[in-house]
Amino acid sequence: MAAKGKKKSSNEPTIENRKARFDYAIIDTVETGMVLTGSEVKSVRDGKVSLAEGYVRVELGMVKGKLAQAGRGVKTNPPPPVAGRRPVMRIRPAEPGLWLHSVNIAEYAPAGASGAAGQHLPTRTRKLLAHKKEIAKLAKEVSIKGMTLVPLKIYFKNGKAKCLVGLARGKSHEDKRDTIAKRDAQRDIQRAMSRRA
Repeated sequence: MAAKGKKKSSNEPTIENRKARFDYAIIDTVETGMVLTGSEVKSVRDGKVSLAEGYVRVELGMVKGKLAQAGRGVKTNPPPPVAGRRPVMRIRPAEPGLWLHSVNIAEYAPAGASGAAGQHLPTRTRKLLAHKKEIAKLAKEVSIKGMTLVPLKIYFKNGKAKCLVGLARGKSHEDKRDTIAKRDAQRDIQRAMSRRA
């Protein structure tokens, strides 16, 4: 029986986007859930994911199985007709959501051949789950020029796939050179410390 307060050791991988930390200055982060199919979860557990080309957008998504259009709602099922009255169509506005684009989750070989029913599309757009307040805050921040949302990390927490999304501002060429110089200086310090020990 495991003692209280101790975490279970997990051999599930953490996939990090190192390129994003080099290309962008990360201002804030938000942990989101991910809507994945079964074969996608198995591929993520195997670590077969590439985050380098990925990006996140705040946009209108799916409501009741239909694609929502910007500024419009989607018609829901009408109420039953009442004698002598015309049926009224109720419109529910589509809410913005977070969507993960261009992240490559490799096909899972045991799920069948490419295009099989159990197989997924490697670079399909995936929905991210977050609270409405967090989505509204990110939408407001991204509307500022130069700000973007990038996926920083995919990992498992309590058996559920999570994506760490970073609110980021692009670095200039000079900033990238400074980052390289700091990294090289840190390496030199580590080498000098290891030689002394």
